[in-house]
Amino acid sequence: MIQLTTQVTQSQLSSLNSGDQVLLSGIIYTARDAAHKRFEQAFLEKKELPVDLRGQILYYTGPSPAPPGKIIGSAGPTTSSRMDTYTPELLASTGLAAMIGKGNRSPAVIEAMVKSGCVYFAAVGGAGALLSKHIIASEIICYEDLGAEAVHKLTVKDFPLIVAIDSKGVNLYQKGPEEYRKNLSIKGI
Repeated sequence: MIQLTTQVTQSQLSSLNSGDQVLLSGIIYTARDAAHKRFEQAFLEKKELPVDLRGQILYYTGPSPAPPGKIIGSAGPTTSSRMDTYTPELLASTGLAAMIGKGNRSPAVIEAMVKSGCVYFAAVGGAGALLSKHIIASEIICYEDLGAEAVHKLTVKDFPLIVAIDSKGVNLYQKGPEEYRKNLSIKGI
C-alpha cells in the first residue's frame, strides 16, 4: 500500500504503476458533469477558472448532503467517461495532476494523460458511505448553485484508491482482463 499526500509531485506520479493500491491524504477537489461544462465555457471565453487546478486532484463525485453531526454525506465516485469530452482540454489548460472516478477512460483521455503526466485513480463504486468516512473536511469552493455538483474542497485521510491508468498510459481496465485470460489459459481452462 502506497501512502501519498497531496500536492503530489511529477516524480511521485511517474513512479505509480497501474494496479498500485494507494492511501491518499490531503486536499482534493470535486467536479462532475455540470462543473466540467462550466470549466469548458470559461476556456471558450478565455476566463480563468474559479479554482486553481494546477497540481491538484479532481474527484468525480457529487456528495450527498451531510446528515446531522457529519462532515459530508455519501461521496462515491461517478462514472468518469461522462467527463471524457472535457478532459483533454482540462489537462492541457490546467496542469491537473490526477483524477479519481470509476470506469474506463477514452483513448483521447489516455493520450492526454500521457502527454501531461496525469494519473487516473479508481475509487470503489457503490461504497460512497464508506469512502465518506475518509473525508475529514468539506467546503464549497464555487458553483454553489449546482447543488451536489458544486465544486467542493475536500480534506481526505487515507482515502483508498487504485491506480487505474498510470502516467505511461498502462490501463488496468485492459491489463486486468488480459492477465485473467492468460491465467485461465495457463491452467487449461
